[in-house]
Amino acid sequence: MSAHHDFAAAALLLGLAITLVQAQSHSVTPSASKNVALDSNIPERHKKWLDEDVRWIISDEERLDFKRLTSDTQRDTFVIAFWERRNPTPNAAHNPFKEEHYRRLAYANSHLAASAPGWKTDRGRFYIMWGPPDSMDSHPAFAPPSETWHYGYIEGIGRDVVLTFVDKCQCGEYVLTGVHSDSDPRILDQIKVY
Repeated sequence: MSAHHDFAAAALLLGLAITLVQAQSHSVTPSASKNVALDSNIPERHKKWLDEDVRWIISDEERLDFKRLTSDTQRDTFVIAFWERRNPTPNAAHNPFKEEHYRRLAYANSHLAASAPGWKTDRGRFYIMWGPPDSMDSHPAFAPPSETWHYGYIEGIGRDVVLTFVDKCQCGEYVLTGVHSDSDPRILDQIKVY
């Protein structure tokens, strides 16, 4: 009788799972399914570049344009143009912006990782976008541990930008809990969540 009960419970769970999947597939918007189709055509090396390497610095328009490309040659050309647009010395072989970006990415992955790679963490995201803070208050002995990052000025954001990260689980996973700028206290509205 116990085996029969286990089988009935498993069948019920399977039926619920199938119903849930069917309901979700009917609620997918056309634009969401279109994005999935665009993503499925992108080779792994280009997905990594888009989703990891430049995730925090690529514009929404650039992201969509990249997803619409249909060949590796087009994607390679896009990547070259992407970095060239950001090169402070255009047409030079040396691109300080690109080098600094990959230095920040490497730092985030080696110093700001927790249960996820550093680039996926909140601290890693802001380190990659804005670089090291001008000053930092770290309180690892607090319960919970916290860090406050201070930036004197961030272009497009404002002056006296302060980010507060808290490790609520005390497991090294610092989560953004507060953002403030003297220029615009509504700074959080300007920060995209992915």
